[in-house]
Amino acid sequence: MKKVASFIAILMVTTIGLAQNGPKIDFAAKDNTIDYGTVSKGDNGAKAFEFTNSGDAPLMITSVQSTAGISIVSKPSAAIMPGKSGKIEVKFNMAPGPIRKTITVETNAVNYPEGRVALKIRGEVSN
Repeated sequence: MKKVASFIAILMVTTIGLAQNGPKIDFAAKDNTIDYGTVSKGDNGAKAFEFTNSGDAPLMITSVQSTAGISIVSKPSAAIMPGKSGKIEVKFNMAPGPIRKTITVETNAVNYPEGRVALKIRGEVSN
């Protein structure tokens, strides 16, 4: 019985370890959040989420979706090779008031559930 339990434990550890092979996306922004701080409505609202593929396979950005008030300016269309970096550029509508927006990035990364990453923008736009 001990041999069976040991075999199952080794099999589970091996399976979990192998499941982490593949592309991995790591964003430079702490907690995947860009904090505008307090900005004036005259600011252009452009920011970039920079990331690196820290995995061992090509990383694909398949979709980038935003909530109202954010435009996706650019995203990588080609695969990001292991060790290489890329960026997703966004532009926020600079209407006065608080900024609390989310961008959803869909990838083939294995270090996020279903490859889906939530990026956040926060701050305050003053008159």
